[in-house]
Amino acid sequence: MAISLKSIRKTLWVAVAVASIGLLTLILGKPYLFPDGSGYSPAIIADFELTNQHGQVIRDEDFAGQWMLIFFGYTNCPDVCPTTIAEMSMVMEGLEDNSGKVQPIMVTIDPERDTPEVLAEYLGFFSPGLVGLTGTPEQIATTSKTFNIFYAKMTEPDAPDGYSMAHSSHVYLFNPEGEYIRIYKYGTPAEAILEDLASRI
Repeated sequence: MAISLKSIRKTLWVAVAVASIGLLTLILGKPYLFPDGSGYSPAIIADFELTNQHGQVIRDEDFAGQWMLIFFGYTNCPDVCPTTIAEMSMVMEGLEDNSGKVQPIMVTIDPERDTPEVLAEYLGFFSPGLVGLTGTPEQIATTSKTFNIFYAKMTEPDAPDGYSMAHSSHVYLFNPEGEYIRIYKYGTPAEAILEDLASRI
């Protein structure tokens, strides 16, 4: 039976996709987590010791008793990050009297540029309750592993300082005991997050 050129191309594309996932696994040292949360992933744990936008050392234990919404991004991000943080701000506003039960957090994946001062200025445009966290490149790398986050520096001549950051774009939800509950994939409307969160707290 003759094999069509279309079938060969389809087979090659599938092989490329599988190889790409395998390469990501090797790069990250762990199985790849798909953006919608599917696929095999090691346990996701909120375990960090970083510096907030006020220069204070912050640990995950400091948020015991609160729900945590955690996003990994960076201040020079042109679209995904400001959109997601704006959605998180809308969620906080929508929670009204329950807002004190939830802590929204942005962890930078670009500590080279995102100093506490830079984070403070950037987050000042959003919800006043937002916590921004940064640290040394080693601290960020260690933290990203506990969350199974992917990020990588990408050369981009037109971007500030000649580079941008590729990164996972979902928002994590942890309960007051610090246990991972779920992710909200990028593009989930604030209304949907608010409805789900309000039903839990």
